[in-house]
Amino acid sequence: MWSGAIDLELLYPGRGYDAFGCLFGVRDYAGFAPLAAERGLPALVSDAVRTEFDAWGATAHSPSWIGWDELKAVDWTEPAVTTDRRIHEYTAVDSGWSLVSKAVWSPRFAAVAGLPVEPVAGALVGYGGEEWPEGTEWRDGERLYRVERMRRRDVVPAEGEWKPVWSVMEALAAVHGGENVRLTVWFDN
Repeated sequence: MWSGAIDLELLYPGRGYDAFGCLFGVRDYAGFAPLAAERGLPALVSDAVRTEFDAWGATAHSPSWIGWDELKAVDWTEPAVTTDRRIHEYTAVDSGWSLVSKAVWSPRFAAVAGLPVEPVAGALVGYGGEEWPEGTEWRDGERLYRVERMRRRDVVPAEGEWKPVWSVMEALAAVHGGENVRLTVWFDN
């Protein structure tokens, strides 16, 4: 018998799409092999979870779950399978470079890379399927654009937004066993 312990929104109020991609394969622009994608709801869920999921109706997608025992076994230094589909943009600071953004489209970057500055009408916004080797860089004055491959720890840092979630799961596992603690999720558009 499973019981709902705590609503994820109370512990993790963010929208970390890179983490969602790494953990569950949702909006995986960074190219990770997801840890627990599209598993559906577990066969046995608490009434509270079933009621909440059903209340979301058609807006709920990509339900999945992951157990504490699985999370404890993750190699957080593992790199993504591919380079990030977004170009990482940095600005010069006294100590080096500071990340500004990761974007699927930037007219400024397109100009620096010699690509059309305006996206092609009707096409998905992006760099036209361009794939550059990891580490490829372009400089534009105080800006640096780089193709990067992220690691799991980059998107789910040990001391980051997910720490309260992991702390609660760890505490529950200490009482009930890691195989008896899981995080159940779904997403909206």
